[in-house]
Amino acid sequence: VTYAQATRLRSITHWSTSGDTVELVEESLDVNLLNNAVRLRIQGCPFLPGGIHLCEVQSHLVVLLLTAQTVHRLLLPHPARLYRSELITESQVQSVFTDISKIHIRDPSNYYVIPSVPGLAPNSVASAAWLSSEGEALFALPSASGGIFVLKLPPPDAPGSVSFVELKQSSVVQRFLTGWMPTAIRGDGGPSDVPVSLSVHCLDHDAFLFALCQDHKLRMWSYKDQMCLMVADLLEFMPVSRDLRLAAGTGHRLRLAFSQSLGLYLGVYMHAPKRGQFCVFQLVSTESNRYSLDHISSLFSSQETLVDFALTSAEIWALWHNEENQTVVKYINFEQNVAGQWNQVFVQPLPEEEVTVRQDQDPRIFSQGTERHMDLTWDELRKEVTLAVENEFQGSVTEYECSPEEFWQLQVEFWSKFYACCLQYQEALSRPLALHLNPYTSMVCLLKKGSMSFLVPCSLVDHLYLLSNEHLLTEDDAAIFEDLEMSRDVVCLVQCLRLIGESISMEMAFIMEMACSRLQPPEKAAEQILEDLIANDTENVMEDIHSKLQEIRNPIHAIGLLIREMDYETDADMERGETPHLAPQMSLSQLFGSSTAAHVVCGGVAKICSVRFLLCRDLLILQQLLLRLGDPVSTAPGTWDPVGFCRWESNLQHLSVLELADTTALTPHKLVSGPQTIVELFFQEVARKHIISRLFLQPNTSLAETSLNWPHLITSIVTDFLWPSNPSFLFPECLMGSCQYTQLQEYIRLLQPWCHVNMGSCCFMMGRCYLVMGEGHKALDCFCQAASEVGREEFLDRLIQPEEGEVVSTPRLQYYNKVLRLLEMLGLPELVIELATLAIMESADDWRSQATLRTCIFKHHLDLGHNSEAYVALTQNPDPGRQLDCLRQLVVVLCERSQLQDLVEFPYVNLHNEVILLWNHGWLVADGFSLVSAGTVMFEYGMRLGREVRTLRGLQKQGNCFLAAINCLRLIRPEYAWIVQPASGAVYERPGASPKRSHDGECVAVPSTRQIEILELEDLERECLLARIRLTLVEHDVSAAAVAGNSTPEETVSLLVRAGLFDSAITLCQTFKLPLTPIFEGLTFKCIKLQLGGEAEQAKAWDWLAANQLSALVTTKESR
Repeated sequence: VTYAQATRLRSITHWSTSGDTVELVEESLDVNLLNNAVRLRIQGCPFLPGGIHLCEVQSHLVVLLLTAQTVHRLLLPHPARLYRSELITESQVQSVFTDISKIHIRDPSNYYVIPSVPGLAPNSVASAAWLSSEGEALFALPSASGGIFVLKLPPPDAPGSVSFVELKQSSVVQRFLTGWMPTAIRGDGGPSDVPVSLSVHCLDHDAFLFALCQDHKLRMWSYKDQMCLMVADLLEFMPVSRDLRLAAGTGHRLRLAFSQSLGLYLGVYMHAPKRGQFCVFQLVSTESNRYSLDHISSLFSSQETLVDFALTSAEIWALWHNEENQTVVKYINFEQNVAGQWNQVFVQPLPEEEVTVRQDQDPRIFSQGTERHMDLTWDELRKEVTLAVENEFQGSVTEYECSPEEFWQLQVEFWSKFYACCLQYQEALSRPLALHLNPYTSMVCLLKKGSMSFLVPCSLVDHLYLLSNEHLLTEDDAAIFEDLEMSRDVVCLVQCLRLIGESISMEMAFIMEMACSRLQPPEKAAEQILEDLIANDTENVMEDIHSKLQEIRNPIHAIGLLIREMDYETDADMERGETPHLAPQMSLSQLFGSSTAAHVVCGGVAKICSVRFLLCRDLLILQQLLLRLGDPVSTAPGTWDPVGFCRWESNLQHLSVLELADTTALTPHKLVSGPQTIVELFFQEVARKHIISRLFLQPNTSLAETSLNWPHLITSIVTDFLWPSNPSFLFPECLMGSCQYTQLQEYIRLLQPWCHVNMGSCCFMMGRCYLVMGEGHKALDCFCQAASEVGREEFLDRLIQPEEGEVVSTPRLQYYNKVLRLLEMLGLPELVIELATLAIMESADDWRSQATLRTCIFKHHLDLGHNSEAYVALTQNPDPGRQLDCLRQLVVVLCERSQLQDLVEFPYVNLHNEVILLWNHGWLVADGFSLVSAGTVMFEYGMRLGREVRTLRGLQKQGNCFLAAINCLRLIRPEYAWIVQPASGAVYERPGASPKRSHDGECVAVPSTRQIEILELEDLERECLLARIRLTLVEHDVSAAAVAGNSTPEETVSLLVRAGLFDSAITLCQTFKLPLTPIFEGLTFKCIKLQLGGEAEQAKAWDWLAANQLSALVTTKESR
């Protein structure tokens, strides 16, 4: 048994029971849920049919379980409390079932054994459960003695005991209802009173319990008063025979639907042999707690077996199994449909039972379906299947040798057997078990074993085309168009299309698909298909079509009306650019953001595209037939509107392009929560945000109202984003941003011959694809073609928006600048030169742009070694300043390359003086750059030695490095004698560690915010002095090496004073302009210590005194 229930937070919980096991799954339309499936088993306690009930309160989701022996209450965290943040940014969140394993299923406060007296009725199939306003859990069950047995668990957070009552008819109720229904209630209930279906309607402080019983009567109880308030004999509303009245109504069903404005509706299905009837009632209350039923409608159903049905305040949705055991889903509006005509729901058919394999084909044909959850990737699954079938094949073949024909036939046999097994498995899994109608989103779902399918609303055109012939004949003409004659013409036209579509074989259908794919005229393919149909017409289909055409009064008008209904082209400007701001609430930012919602919406888009493509194909074939028949009405001059005919073909080409959108995106199969097709990718990344934002930007629109418009997403994706003739260019942008280059190329290829919207943008995108594929010259041609549309298309206008500080020029030149930057970034100098040369022609009146382009051409010619071309570009530069800069770069580069012959052969017209000046200083400048680089490297090497190699040997090398850096700077002119201080910061704060790598050996990112410090020659000399004094200190005291290697001047002074090296300390203070106070304080301390100490202290004093230059000390008479 399978059921489902929706919550206000746009999630659906569905479950299925089998014996003593229940599987619960939570699905969300807004976010992807983790740990959203759980299986519970209460050993030895089989679940009652419909024995799972989900109740929603402010702090919890309460699951009420009813088994044949026990009742249970499970408290789960409410999502509103589970996700305390108002804004959910993660794509995946935890389900309410995540911590269900921590719940004790037999907790005494949430569990009770059903007492044996009165006990359950035998073979009980009805149950109900609800929460009272005080938080009590109540369970209603058919009593073994007749009537209803209600068991009450106290609130989970309040003390109390379990209680139970038995609702039975009494004489009090008889007297209460005397005069209203004199024979309805008599004495205590008997076996005929056993309910077969129970439903509860909760009030503020009471609950109405509705029981549809075996005696075909509907009873209404008040739990608070424990009284039967109403009894209605439902046989009064249906044709009754004596056998039906005497038979027990075990197949009856009851559903409730509540509307704040209309009240409570009751839907009853009365089961009878070979027929059934739906009765819809509205509960009416009068004074003094008197209630009655207002009969709204009676609807007769066919002979199919009812599986489940759902009720709203206006519609009934029903799920049947027909005589062939196939699923049938129908719905009806019982208020408006006076004729009682049920509307057909088109269920996705299963694959063909047999697959034809030609002699030239490999029987191992694989086709990737729509599987959503796989433990294996597609390639791994294919290998596993191939291995399994091959092992079965080898184990069954006994002969070692066979002909190729026999081997092929055996392979076909075994693969057909495997295919049949797959079909049986798929058929079992795809069989709907229940029907669910979400009251918060109006989404209708079919519940299957372990999965869920959603029903997508169908447009009028699709509805007529998909209807079977028998239903099409009974279709209400007034429901199609107001003009009844036009409605009949459209119905006859659709019948003709159905006859054509049913006669087209796979080979014929392939002809049209290949014609659209190869950019061939569709009318030629339609003509060829028509010839094949006529040649193979063994059932006189063409005669039937011809007779149907005779019934159409105005075929051209009917065809035009059908085409207009299919056309999605719009002239409305769309809001494009960046996604509008979304309010920071979960209900807005995550609306329809889950992979489930994306799969449903995009599946609807794919279905619309495929159906419309077939419809346009059949229309085109029918037009060819009309031309061939030579009907004077339909082929008269001027009858065929050329504009309408072009739109016809255009729609066919539009839809052939949209079929590409259903192809698989290049994403790893392991990421099952990610997009599976490029339309899903586009919906999740771009379209959803735009559509939802547009809906909520509408004034006076609430979330409750907008959430009911979810089918609008499907048509909005096609109309606003995917229809090629509409101005939006977001779909190709999304494909480019998601690196779907192959799909984008195919998309643009199919558009280019006939679509005249966004032609320049498509050319630009095709150029980007060519660049990725390494076809640079093709890309350049596309970029040049796109330049002619700059200023006319919104995407190209956004592309050329000037950046901050950029000089604004003409749109065409801004476009060229953008493309030039792109080519430079990808390292394509030849293409840069070629495009810049073309751009110069567009900038004849703009000398600044010409100067920029000439400089660009010069730079890349020089980089490529094209010295002569670089010189020509230099001489043609109209900006003297840029010309001089280019000349300087030319001289320096040629000097570095030792290409002096080229340097002296250029004529240098009007540039002789500048060349001579640069020639005199060229070598010096070039060598200066090299010496500065060398000095920088040696100085950084010395710094790292002090930080990372804190030993005597390391300090010796540090001093040599600093001396080498000083020598480099002394060899160049003073104005160039400076270097940039190497980076310092957090990466250097780990003593003894590399500043470029972490403790794991990984490269550490350079801090983004650092201050640049310039070091001149004097700074390096001071660093060198500091390094020499550190070396002196370590030579005097080796233990100080670990500290002195990277110490600051102040720290070094303290170390020198402690070691007694006062002379070196004074030199360091004078060099770095530090105060001498610490030196004199240290010297005074040592003198005091020397006077107070003994001979041993005086002997140590000679060691540090000897380390200082005694000649520099002033001697006195007292010291002698």
